[in-house]
Amino acid sequence: MFKPGDQVTVAVRRVKGPRNGQDNFATEANLMGNRFITFLVVALGLLIASAPAMAHHGDGSTFGGGAEINVKGTVTEWFWANPHCLLKFDVKGDDGQVQHWVGETQSPATIFNSGWNKFMFKPGDQVTVTIRPVKNRKFVGPIDGVVLADGRVFKFGYANREKPAN
Repeated sequence: MFKPGDQVTVAVRRVKGPRNGQDNFATEANLMGNRFITFLVVALGLLIASAPAMAHHGDGSTFGGGAEINVKGTVTEWFWANPHCLLKFDVKGDDGQVQHWVGETQSPATIFNSGWNKFMFKPGDQVTVTIRPVKNRKFVGPIDGVVLADGRVFKFGYANREKPAN
């Protein structure tokens, strides 16, 4: 190591100050620290930016795994918008109480090619909806298909207008 009285040379880089042109001294270690902080800020920003995507698509604990059911009801609202369309409809339960259902479809761009459109449902229309209720048994879930009162069938994908089997 060093002994008392040894001369030590320190590498210093001289830079001009941004405001008044005065000289400032910065070591290489300080510059590396600034790069590391910049890296951390960018990484944290990317992590925060990805949170809404996870919140939107969820982790499968609410949707998914549910068995399909068919429910007959009356349309109250058809909401055609990104990121998902919503069909609101009322179903009379076995106990006589009205259940207010909300079914979610894919995005308009996805379902348009399967025959779905902004004007296909009007309040008061009678529909039979194939839906997978959420796990907490609320009247919400993703829609797999809809049969209109005139018998037209709307599903996702290529088999969108075939007659129902029953």
